[in-house]
Amino acid sequence: MFAGLQPAQGTTPTAPAGIASAHPLATEAGMEILAAGGNAFDAAVAVTAALAVVEPTGSGLGGGGFWLLHQADKNRDIMLDGREAAPLAAKANMFLDAKGNVIPGLSIDGPLAAAIPGVPAAIAHLATHYGRLPLAASLAPAIRYAKKGFPVSEHYRLLAGFRLDALRSSPAARDIFLQQNEIPDVGFIIKQADLAKTLENIAHNGAAGFYAGETADRLINGVRESKGIWTKEDFKAYHVVERIPIVGEFRGLRITSAAPPSAGGIALVTALNILSGYDLDKATPALRTHLVVEAMRRAYRDRAVYLGDPDFVDIPVQRLIHPLYADGLRASLRPDRATPSDMLPGSPPAPAGSDTTHFSIIDGSGNRVAATLSINAPFGSGFVPPGTGVLLNDEMDDFSAKPNTPNFYGLVGQEANAIAPGKRPLSSMTPTFLENDERIAVLGTPGGSRIISMVLLAALDFASGADATHIVSQKRFHHQFLPDALEHEPGALDDPTRNTLQTLGHTLKESRRLYGNMQLLIWNKKTQTLSGASDPRSNGKIDLNIHPTSPSLP
Repeated sequence: MFAGLQPAQGTTPTAPAGIASAHPLATEAGMEILAAGGNAFDAAVAVTAALAVVEPTGSGLGGGGFWLLHQADKNRDIMLDGREAAPLAAKANMFLDAKGNVIPGLSIDGPLAAAIPGVPAAIAHLATHYGRLPLAASLAPAIRYAKKGFPVSEHYRLLAGFRLDALRSSPAARDIFLQQNEIPDVGFIIKQADLAKTLENIAHNGAAGFYAGETADRLINGVRESKGIWTKEDFKAYHVVERIPIVGEFRGLRITSAAPPSAGGIALVTALNILSGYDLDKATPALRTHLVVEAMRRAYRDRAVYLGDPDFVDIPVQRLIHPLYADGLRASLRPDRATPSDMLPGSPPAPAGSDTTHFSIIDGSGNRVAATLSINAPFGSGFVPPGTGVLLNDEMDDFSAKPNTPNFYGLVGQEANAIAPGKRPLSSMTPTFLENDERIAVLGTPGGSRIISMVLLAALDFASGADATHIVSQKRFHHQFLPDALEHEPGALDDPTRNTLQTLGHTLKESRRLYGNMQLLIWNKKTQTLSGASDPRSNGKIDLNIHPTSPSLP
């Protein structure tokens, strides 16, 4: 849902304001806060909390995320790291059996799969350090939604069916998200009284309303009674980290993106650095696709080998994003032949054998937020501690439970992303700003391992001058190093392109369905206008007059 709004009185605007999010009610919540005089950061609190209520398939108070911020008055970019952290009792081998093999499902379903949530701490931090309004004001729409309920959609039904067994295994989750223990009918109203109480505790007490007191006790006791390992010490230790974003350049385009423990910014800049050596506009469709795929392959290879939590491992960030490093990667790329992934230096052996959300905001003063949030698999771990309404993540699966063993999204990793107490798992979330002399884009998308490749394709499209609708609608393709296959949406590659790519040595795999849910805003500096688009693959919709009490964009 995209909505536009003229700046509230009392601001010093340089632009209209707009929000693009994955759910109409979340966009309405953010617009309500902007209309009340809040800035982009207040609106980000409102949208984050609203999505926690109305989009439990992709995010929530029991999850985490990255909020990429731009403070217009200071011309400052910062990334809030609200990524989940491993419990202090976590061990490197906690998901392995006696023979050292990964136990299927143990890092995905139930409370043992849940890392310590970061969303409550992040929204409190946003409100305290960047917002204009009290936290309680920005949380009011989400609390209202939780009490009144929201209707089930076809998308909700699809993902509930996918995670039905996990939801049924948790009595509290079953009672909230299912209808008489079955997938709810379209239009069935999901009400969340316990979640409303938890949100009210945060509204009155800030982060302590979640990480201390009655709510914390219920969360911890509920987890431990179901064989989880959370403790009060975990909650006391959790904190938001402000990190310097990853910055790169591609043919006059400035890229500002997520820093580790996200792999997104580094992989995005690495891939664009590789592609800067080619004139993609003059390439045939097959050659262009081949070159982009080979850049993806090498960027995802670095993700597997080097990246993890920067507070636990040394990451050669400046080397990985340096143009000279990309020159070396490009030297191994053959325009006439695909490079088998197992031929790349340092490649691990091939393995034997998604869900998130994003929103983008620009306010009337030019402040910007690109936020990508997650609970990992659809409906996370499927577990709700009784009396809290909080659906827990299964982000422990984003660690490398065992080197070179694929996780839920097929991604492999090595020691840099091994499980350790208090460590934050590597992520693919890639909230991003793109800026050139004419336009500024605020974008991101859910999609698990495909997030980075989707943002890469969007950046290339933006650099070529495409508009918002074209960028979010373009057919997508993806390569993540391992498995060694070029995955693509139906219709993304025509027959001549497919034939040429197969001749070059690519293994093609057509996705069974469309993927992604990109949310994009574009500010045109020359025309002083704002445009936006929500991905047509999901529940997205453009509405320039969603808030009836406010003038719409021209």
